[in-house]
Amino acid sequence: MKKLKLGLPKGSLQEATFKMFLKAGFKVSVGSRSYFPSIDDPEIEPVLLRAQEMPRYVETDLDCGITGEDWIQENDAKVIRVKELVYAKQSMSPVRWVIAVPENSAIKKVSDLKGKQIATELVNVTKKFLKARNVSADVEFSWGATEAKVAQGLVDAIVELTETGSSLRANKLKIIDTVCQSSTKIIANPKSYKDPWKKEKIQELAMLLEGAIIAEGKVGLKMNVKCVNLKKVLNALPALKRPTISNLSDAGWVAVETIIDEMVVREIIPKLKKAGAEGIVEYPLNKIIL
Repeated sequence: MKKLKLGLPKGSLQEATFKMFLKAGFKVSVGSRSYFPSIDDPEIEPVLLRAQEMPRYVETDLDCGITGEDWIQENDAKVIRVKELVYAKQSMSPVRWVIAVPENSAIKKVSDLKGKQIATELVNVTKKFLKARNVSADVEFSWGATEAKVAQGLVDAIVELTETGSSLRANKLKIIDTVCQSSTKIIANPKSYKDPWKKEKIQELAMLLEGAIIAEGKVGLKMNVKCVNLKKVLNALPALKRPTISNLSDAGWVAVETIIDEMVVREIIPKLKKAGAEGIVEYPLNKIIL
């Protein structure tokens, strides 16, 4: 039996990834000390790796994996970007790597970093960013606690990952520029992607994962409506696309089915009821395949 070697991110993305796979139809589980998860698909052979290392192992040994665009660039990896995965509810929302300094720092702009010391995990990307702006600075790798290093005066600035900047502000740091933006991606080994079976398997996996992500935060609604009330009901009904309308066995009635954002359901249902909808049913969604 052919196997697809799949790299799954260990660490901050792990829980979100496993939940996303479950919604996509794959049950993934792993012991607390294991790096080899089990999955209910005999054609997939998963392994846990840090997202930072994923691109270089996908480039050389694995068939595909999940990691961030930032680590693809950091490793300068020659991989195929198959699909972007934006999963805002589970720590897969787009993020930024920013340059931050203490609030009272005299450093106001990137050019002020000349000759300064910068700590970051994203060393290579930061160096390229500075080089493109003709700024020469000492960029050192940080093993962690990066915000504390600049707050304590051990370095002049940091390049750190952020979504909203709230953590940096809480540590009395200010952002002076953005080095790059990043989002989670499914990547593939170029050689593996030339294999028809592996390419199709990777694309199918990407489609199902994307479908699970699109369905996040959405629900299905179906209801019965008298034809005379149909226009009023449709006017009260936002939809992903046009609702599905089908005739019922009772003359003068139709069934209406649509998909809406979960956050607006409590506002929409009373309006639908007033507009003449009956037998309203709300149901959860696992996947939406566009």
